[in-house]
Amino acid sequence: MNRIFIDVHALQTVPPSNINRDDTGAPKSAVYGGVPRARVSSQAWKRATREYFRDEHLLDPSELGVRTKKVAEVLAERITGLDPALAADAALNLAAEVMQTATGSAIDVPKRNSKTDSGDTGDQAPRSKYLMFLSSRQLDGLARLAVDGAADIKTFLKDKDNKAKAKQIADTRHSVDIALFGRMVADSADINVDAAVQVAHAISVHRVDNESDYYTAVDDQNTDAEPGAGMIGTVDFNSATLYRYAALGVHQLAANLGQGLRDDEDRTTPVRRAVEAFLHGFVASLPTGKINTFGHHTLPDAVIVKLRTTRPVSFVAAFEEPVRHGQGGHVREASERLAAYVPDIERAYGAEESTRTWVLRVGPATQKLAALGTESDNLTALVTAVGQTVTERLEKPA
Repeated sequence: MNRIFIDVHALQTVPPSNINRDDTGAPKSAVYGGVPRARVSSQAWKRATREYFRDEHLLDPSELGVRTKKVAEVLAERITGLDPALAADAALNLAAEVMQTATGSAIDVPKRNSKTDSGDTGDQAPRSKYLMFLSSRQLDGLARLAVDGAADIKTFLKDKDNKAKAKQIADTRHSVDIALFGRMVADSADINVDAAVQVAHAISVHRVDNESDYYTAVDDQNTDAEPGAGMIGTVDFNSATLYRYAALGVHQLAANLGQGLRDDEDRTTPVRRAVEAFLHGFVASLPTGKINTFGHHTLPDAVIVKLRTTRPVSFVAAFEEPVRHGQGGHVREASERLAAYVPDIERAYGAEESTRTWVLRVGPATQKLAALGTESDNLTALVTAVGQTVTERLEKPA
C-alpha cells in the first residue's frame, strides 16, 4: 500500500482560560526557545477529538469504541440484551470470564470496594486494573460468545478453539477511534494497536506567563449584618495563540481498520470516512477545562493540511524564536512566520511532486498563508477535498 501521511497545522487563539491543568491546578506550560510557553497536552486534545466524533455525530456509534475500567458492566449489558432471562449477577460473571480470556487481564472486584462497612461481601461489579479500549463490534462479538457458553463458561473457555475465538474477536474489527489513537493492553501485547495518529502538545507561539484571578462568592442568605464573602479563592489562567499539530498515517489507519467497518463497503470508503472525521474533529474540537469559568470558545484562525508520501513534518521550529507582540497581535506575525518557513523547509527536504496542500484561514491577519496551497472556503470543503484525494491515492497502484 502507498505510504500516505496527513499533517494538520493550526493557529488558534484562546482568551484567558485554563484549558488543561497540571497537578497544582495551574495551566500546563513548557519551555521552548528558552522562554515559557502555554501548553495544552496531546492527551487533552485527543480526548476532545474523540468526544467530538460522538457529540457532533461525525461517526455512527457502531463505528466508535469505549475506554473504561468498567468493561464487565458494559459487556454485561450487551449479554442481557441478547439473553434477557439471564440475571444481572450471572451476566456480570459471564462478562468477567470472557473479557479476562479475550484480553489476558484480570477482571476482579476492586479490593477497596469488595466488602461493605458491615463486613459482608458487597455487590460491586468486577473491573479491570486499567482502562480497556474496545470497539462496539468487539463487545457485540464477545457478548455473543458469552451467551453461547453461558451454561458453563469456565469449561467453555478452556476449549482451545473458543479461547482463540475470544482473542480473535478482541483483535479484529476495530472502531475508528481505536484505529486512529491506538490501544495498549499491558497483559496481552499481541492485541495492542499501533496508533495511526500522533498529536503534538499545543504550545504558544510566544512567551506566556500565568496570571492568577482572585475571586469571591457571596452567600445569598447573608444579611447586612453578615458582611464578607461566603467563599474566596484563586484560579490561575493565561491566554495564548497556540500552534497545534497532528500527523495521520493513512496507510497505518487502513491496516488498523482491516477490511472495513461494514460488510457492504470497499476498503477505501471507511478509511476516507475516518480521515474526514479525524480532520474535522481535530480542527473543530476544544478541551473543556474550566470552560464554565472562562468560556474560551474559539476556533482556529488558520489551518494548513499537507498530504505527503515521505514523512510527517511539524512546522513548530518556525516559532523557536518567540513571536513578539505587534500591531496585529500574535496571529499576524505567526502567519507570516509560517508563510516564510514552510516553503524553505520543503525546498530543502520536501517532495513537492507528491505533496498536496490546502489552507483554511480567517481574516486579513492570515492573508500571507493563502499562497501555501489551495484555499478552501470552509471546513466542510477542506475535509471533503482531503478525503477525495486520500481515496485517489489509496486506489492508485503502489
